Amino acid sequence: MKNNYLLESEDNYLVSLKIEELIEKCNFKDSPVHSYDMEEVPLSNALEDLDTYGLFSEKKVIVISNIESLTTDGNEKDIEHFFKYFKDSLDTILVIVTAKKLNNTKKITKELKKNLEYISLTANALDFTKKELQGYTLENGVVRTLVSYTLEDIGRIHQECEKLKLYRIDTKKISLQDVEELVIKKLGDSRDLTFDFVRVLASKDKKGALDKYHELEEYSIDAIPLIGLLASQFLIMYQVKILEKRTNLNQEIADVLGEKPYRIQKTRELTRYYSEQELRTILRKLADMDLKIKSSDVDGNFLIELFILEQT
Repeated sequence: MKNNYLLESEDNYLVSLKIEELIEKCNFKDSPVHSYDMEEVPLSNALEDLDTYGLFSEKKVIVISNIESLTTDGNEKDIEHFFKYFKDSLDTILVIVTAKKLNNTKKITKELKKNLEYISLTANALDFTKKELQGYTLENGVVRTLVSYTLEDIGRIHQECEKLKLYRIDTKKISLQDVEELVIKKLGDSRDLTFDFVRVLASKDKKGALDKYHELEEYSIDAIPLIGLLASQFLIMYQVKILEKRTNLNQEIADVLGEKPYRIQKTRELTRYYSEQELRTILRKLADMDLKIKSSDVDGNFLIELFILEQT
């Protein structure tokens, strides 16, 4: 029986859970698991393992992650060799993992989707948190605060829920104060913070927008790259705004823009605050700010703060 899978998810914890489930389902429980990251090692390393029979076990699990990093440059022979494992029946579970949307025009993507069982892994952070804390009495705000502090990172939510449950194992009651004291608020990457910044900006909250901007400053991002991040966020909002006229489906918009449906869903939370004209005006302002900083001695931070005050 063929045990070949393509897992798509940005969450490592969901991927690890699914791999454990597949190992159990396919009766590979005591088999060795070998992992290969295409950002760190060549495909030939994984192929050598696939070509080799196990000395102590007839079965094994091969996990190849970051498959989107694999290119055909100099790898044509190895990739053709790789394709045969998509079709052969082997005493192996082959799991291909990607965190990004694959390019459907590439031959390797077509082969993957044609021959492997495709599984997209997502989880609603609120529902996941409630399930993790089943059996405990929760004060109002516990779930939402926990999700906010962890930035919806499912693996991190699991860890923090385990910590909270252990902390309150006697009373089985978790308070908002417990979350605030035990869970360290996670700083997101610059794109996460940029999205939050734009969200607060859209709600016309001057103080909140300035606070979010100062959070971004903690990343030591210069004004020019920050303007680039803002422009990128407003540009996708503009593109989504236009595509919303054609379809209401996140997946269809994501396919056109080459983005994850989740990012489209989050972006659509913001598009309602702006008209197409307003978004075009903002994009022009950001381009003008970029030019001013590059061609004069003007303080970039001053221009960004002025931009915030003008928007709110």
